[in-house]
Amino acid sequence: MNDKVISFPILADYNTPIKFMIEKMTNYEVRLSPKMTKNTLEIGSKYSPDYACLPFKYTLGNYIETLENGANVIMQAGGGCRFGYYFELQKQILSDLGYNFEFYSLTESDVNGISSIYKTLKNLNPNIKRVRYLYYLLLTFLMIYYMDKLDMYIRKNVGFEINKGSFDRVKKSMLTKFSKTRGFLDLIKTYYYYRKKFKNIALDKPKNCLKVGIVGELYTSMEPHSSYFIERELANMNVEVTRYTNVTFLLITKRFKEKYYLRKIKKYCKFTMGADAMDNVARAKILIKKGYDGIIHIKPFGCVPEIGAMKVLENLCDDEKIPIMFLTFDTNTSELGIKTRLEAFHDMLLMRRGNEK
Repeated sequence: MNDKVISFPILADYNTPIKFMIEKMTNYEVRLSPKMTKNTLEIGSKYSPDYACLPFKYTLGNYIETLENGANVIMQAGGGCRFGYYFELQKQILSDLGYNFEFYSLTESDVNGISSIYKTLKNLNPNIKRVRYLYYLLLTFLMIYYMDKLDMYIRKNVGFEINKGSFDRVKKSMLTKFSKTRGFLDLIKTYYYYRKKFKNIALDKPKNCLKVGIVGELYTSMEPHSSYFIERELANMNVEVTRYTNVTFLLITKRFKEKYYLRKIKKYCKFTMGADAMDNVARAKILIKKGYDGIIHIKPFGCVPEIGAMKVLENLCDDEKIPIMFLTFDTNTSELGIKTRLEAFHDMLLMRRGNEK
């Protein structure tokens, strides 16, 4: 392949920093996957094993759509659970379907390894220097950190904006500016400029609004389409939402907090349970101690670590007298059913507030 066109699966707004990084480290065109739709899941499900999890089906659908869109090099980030092994199976499925492509996993030898990412990118661009790689890798990490930090503020406040759509418009402008970053100083200036713009958005937020924490499997937590945009639905109900799972946590913070989390929930967990299951129990306890009204746990069907976490979360919330709702997503999950359950959960939290008064 002389004219390589690189693509990768969609994950929320992280397309912006990932595309930026690959463009700066290779000399090839980077083409984003088509926008996620219901058809993406239908295509992925058609060619997936029946009991593969939802992230497998969505990403396979992404690959097929982007290959049909002209890409011939696919990259994926790997993962800390069995999803880290899925790229081998997905590669075989796509080859059996007759597609001609190259497939790379950024973390083939190490989930969080800087050297592993460098090795993969060097396969695409043998001339890349280590200094250039580290420079743009750190710049990309800083961009992701800024995005995650601002997203935390948005989730807490978007449900109370006076002029609907204000946060979305500012965020869209910010992502466009981030994609054209010229260096660290430019990125820092852009961040502070948009942080001020976000904080200047007019809000009508009561001091004692309903607060809900979201914990669960990383893909369904971060990719809004896979969970039917439950954060947006909660915002429409004037609920403050907090979700700790993001790329900054997965790549950087997580490795430093494992022992801290285990100490915090030693009554419920003696060991980690794989992937982010133990982390979710600890973060649920943190949210409860902060006075949140309820917890929502989300996962794809068949996610073994999160299935293990469910009973522990149930025990924790039972002891703390805090409501928890478990939502599982798969190809047959009804969007209307999810909305109905969210509305019922919201009504129950309001009634609980009323009873406490």
